[in-house]
Amino acid sequence: MAAMDEVFREAWPVVVASTARLTGDLDLAEDCTQEAVERALRTWPACVPDNPAGWLTTTARRIALDRLRREATLRRKLPLLVEPAGGEDEPGPTDPLRLVFTCCHPSLALESQVALTLRLVCGVDVAAVAAVLLAGEAGIARRITRAKQKIAAARIPFRVPPDDELPARLDAVLTVVHLVHTAGHRGSRTELQNTELTGRAAGLARMLVRLLPGEPEPQALLGLILLTEARGPARTDSAGDLVLLADQDRSRWDRALIRRGLALTTAALQRGPRGRFALQAGVAGLHAMAPSWAETDWAQIVTTYDALMQVWPSPVVALNRAAARSRLQSADLAAVLREIDDLAPALAGYPYLPAARADVLARLGRSEEAAAVYDEALTLTVNPVERRFLVRRQTDLATRR
Repeated sequence: MAAMDEVFREAWPVVVASTARLTGDLDLAEDCTQEAVERALRTWPACVPDNPAGWLTTTARRIALDRLRREATLRRKLPLLVEPAGGEDEPGPTDPLRLVFTCCHPSLALESQVALTLRLVCGVDVAAVAAVLLAGEAGIARRITRAKQKIAAARIPFRVPPDDELPARLDAVLTVVHLVHTAGHRGSRTELQNTELTGRAAGLARMLVRLLPGEPEPQALLGLILLTEARGPARTDSAGDLVLLADQDRSRWDRALIRRGLALTTAALQRGPRGRFALQAGVAGLHAMAPSWAETDWAQIVTTYDALMQVWPSPVVALNRAAARSRLQSADLAAVLREIDDLAPALAGYPYLPAARADVLARLGRSEEAAAVYDEALTLTVNPVERRFLVRRQTDLATRR
């Protein structure tokens, strides 16, 4: 059963994409893909096909055509999303990428792009999408429905856009793929990391690199993902508790992923101009190259964050920059604390802000204040592994006092 689940996860975006390209209806494509999976569950235990993804695609497309003929809507539906005449009928390796570009159309809000990509491309159900985005299930369902309706009403074509349209669409696609990886890396209400989402994000980033081999930002995004994933084995200890970068056993890092990630990051930085993903990957690369936490080149990391703030002035980047500044030998921790406090209005509800603030307070010797701020972080943190970590930090403060 586990092997079949893996097949279904891998095939889902290809089947949905291929069926949508045939029918021009995302809702119908999703429904037919689900029905094809249900048929597979009934028939495959007796005889698993040689090409499971092909079987699912053929079955879903047949179900879709039967429904369209039955409802007498074939002529009305086909022009909506389907490619112009001459496009191939068979599913291809770029079909999931077509689906990503459709989900990431500029006319959709970023929140809708992310929700739609998680649902259609990653095969995450609505409840899980809501959990990943820390939002209400009903609201996410409405957001996905409205996005599908807008795609149909605007007759958004189901294709990778031509070269002249790519610049306007590429940043949105890169952003959504990065957010999918971030959502997977941060996990959910029950687990520290969702490897299905992180794996799907890595696969999409690889497709983008193959589609646009001369573009530095897709290379940088893939490099960033690989460098982040390389540290994955060391993120938890034998008891399943969270281990921060400062305390990780670096011998557990995946050196092959680090080499590949550094090569991609270096190529992206050399091509320039340095975009936000290249600079983020640069920070990850500096951490990956450091022999230890104490030997990390914090000055270069702060400089890289300075450059990142110029191209992407995000409050989250500002928080990360402040945390890096606090590690400089010459750091004025009181000034860093003021810098973090200034970000509070922009990052209200962001659990990593009070966690960072508590860390600086503790290093200033203000243990009672730090313990209270850890309480604030705990009220905002839903992941059980992260909650246990915050409780341990809070308990350590009490012990030292």
